[in-house]
Amino acid sequence: MVIRNPVTKNLFFTGKGGVGKTSIASATAVGLADEGKQVLLVSTDPASNLDEVFGVELGMRPTPIPGVPGLFAMNIDPEAAALAYRERMVGPYRGILPDASVRSMEEQFSGACTIEIAAFDEFSRIMGDESATAEFDHVIFDTAPTGHTLRLLQLPAAWTVFFKNSVGGNSCLGPLSGLAAQRKLYESALEALSNPETTTLVLVSRAERTALREAERTRRELGELGIRNQRIVLNGLFTAIEPSDPVAVALESCGRAALAELPAGIASLPRVEVPLLPFGLLGIPALRALNNPALVSLHPSMAHTQEEFDSLPSSLDSLIPEMARAGHGVILTMGKGGVGKTTIATTIALTLAKLGHKVHLSTTDPAAHLDLTLGERTRNLSVSCIDPVAETRDYTAEVMATAGRDLDEQGKALLEEDLRSPCTEEIAVFRAFARVVDRGRDGFVVLDTAPTGHTLLLLDATEAYHRDVLRNLSAMPESVRELLPRLCDPRFSRVLIVTLPEATPVHEAASLQRDLMRAGIIPFAWVINQSLAPLSLKDPMLKARRFHERPFIQEVSEEFAPRTALVPWQTDIARQAGTALLEHESLEFVGATG
Repeated sequence: MVIRNPVTKNLFFTGKGGVGKTSIASATAVGLADEGKQVLLVSTDPASNLDEVFGVELGMRPTPIPGVPGLFAMNIDPEAAALAYRERMVGPYRGILPDASVRSMEEQFSGACTIEIAAFDEFSRIMGDESATAEFDHVIFDTAPTGHTLRLLQLPAAWTVFFKNSVGGNSCLGPLSGLAAQRKLYESALEALSNPETTTLVLVSRAERTALREAERTRRELGELGIRNQRIVLNGLFTAIEPSDPVAVALESCGRAALAELPAGIASLPRVEVPLLPFGLLGIPALRALNNPALVSLHPSMAHTQEEFDSLPSSLDSLIPEMARAGHGVILTMGKGGVGKTTIATTIALTLAKLGHKVHLSTTDPAAHLDLTLGERTRNLSVSCIDPVAETRDYTAEVMATAGRDLDEQGKALLEEDLRSPCTEEIAVFRAFARVVDRGRDGFVVLDTAPTGHTLLLLDATEAYHRDVLRNLSAMPESVRELLPRLCDPRFSRVLIVTLPEATPVHEAASLQRDLMRAGIIPFAWVINQSLAPLSLKDPMLKARRFHERPFIQEVSEEFAPRTALVPWQTDIARQAGTALLEHESLEFVGATG
């Protein structure tokens, strides 16, 4: 089993997107259940894929997993949680207050802030109410990508401080009386998170420098919150079987190089190393093989022959001419965490700048790693990251200078209290996102967006944001007013869906595409990143993984994508050099981990 005894009742699995949190958490849950334990596996990720891993439709209540006695799983769905939360807050007043008052309450509980606190409310119920999980020996949380996880885990302290400092009766979530009823539950959740006797935090990483840096940052920040009972899982470690295969040797070498620079903090933690498997981790047999490597050769997929590909999609540079033709606009890379959005966005931005276009590269992902010095070294290119702290500070100052200008002292105190809510950050970041998109009128803006769940919440927040900003500001910025029309205009915006040639990233990307299309946003193309398919391989492990890419490349090309580009896997050295390779006349493109 991945995580062996002794284990606490609560286990949290967190890490950079794409490192394998869901696989490790699911395998641990299966292993504990196979030992006779009663186990509840919970996803707090807005873009959860537990349903696909187990082949079972999951909801907001524990569902038994067929074939694994004692294992139950559930998803905390932010939208469903928000509906239930809103009804708990508003329902008791129906038929008592006037209809207009009830509608006003519903309006207060209809924004993006409510979605976040409602999901946390459900999380707190599981963590803070012992009776909610009394029947289980272990509760395992498959958490969202790091940026969202940190925000989720920081909320108990943030809301406790918010209640403690509150001097009025309202918040951006509506009447504080509704939230105050949950105060004891939130404090219990914080206490459980910080108690090493009840909770273990498992950092999941791959042997890659960016993932390890992210794990170290998470270790440090959560340690500062009092969550110090931590372990680390190094997932997907590869050892070359065929020494004459240069790709296999390079893959093993870059993993060893990353581990040689393991940050001191995570190096001191109890460590588990998990080898790379030759197949995707879907289904109970695959998860059991992750727990017991002796079962790998018995997995049904190993009976397949290693065939070569007949044809493959074009390279990324095939998309550039059409995107460049308009001369301006916005290009967005979207997809599951860890698929390589950051480097694909950087590659496109550098290419357009090299072709003579004015380009601005930015990110809305709090866990992204953009090289901010690229703009200084590259003609026609500027680079920025949307800083949540700075944006919140500026937004708060603007609200106080406008909506708060003519208020008396009590009114200003109430407004300042409202703006201290953790939800203010979401509005501030959204406003910055709209402002960056607006720059696409004068040149190209390339946006490396946040992982899928956060991105959809950001885009879906438009109407809710309009209501919130009008509550505090007398005039809505033109950039916000024009945002959705611009995103829906294919002449202005080009969305690239980035995925990997694996089941979960492809199917999650397909779900993202459906959601975007319902909002009137039609993707321009799909980019399949980190593919072994174009490479000449001798190592049997890599050949097996290449073979298992086939159905997903075909599925993207034939069923989902209007255009498809394929980006080959490259060594970590090339990924670090990143798009510096563009200095060569060949305009060579490389794969990336994001």
